[in-house]
Amino acid sequence: MSCVLGFDYGSRLLGVAVGNRFTGLARALAAVPVRNGEPDWPKLDALRQEWLPDTLVIGLPLTLDGEEQAASRGARRLAERLHERYRLPVALIDERHSSQEAAQRFAQARAAGLKKRSDAAAIDAEAAAVILERWLAQPTAPVAHDATSP
Repeated sequence: MSCVLGFDYGSRLLGVAVGNRFTGLARALAAVPVRNGEPDWPKLDALRQEWLPDTLVIGLPLTLDGEEQAASRGARRLAERLHERYRLPVALIDERHSSQEAAQRFAQARAAGLKKRSDAAAIDAEAAAVILERWLAQPTAPVAHDATSP
């Protein structure tokens, strides 16, 4: 298989994107609500069933100095839960500046008339696409089966 799902962890929304190992491209899919620390599992289950990924990639939020923070622990917990639930390899990748890049992409799409202000919730999914493209661009795209390695 060549399909990979990517995630941008957030305490309220979980951005989701799909990518292809052969093309190295990713596209935003959805912003899944998170309530009380739990993502909308039925929505994630449906996305997994639709795309049948062979790998999951989670953005690891780090400080500008590369240190872990509270959000890093949340992303690691999500990685563990996804691995337990779907029994797929999970990779964590540094997501620094992915939200800024996603916001720039969104602004460019708005300027080109491709997006509206009301589409702003999709920035989380666009950030997931940025994260996934970074992972796909790595020469050997590392995978951590236990979701504890960065």
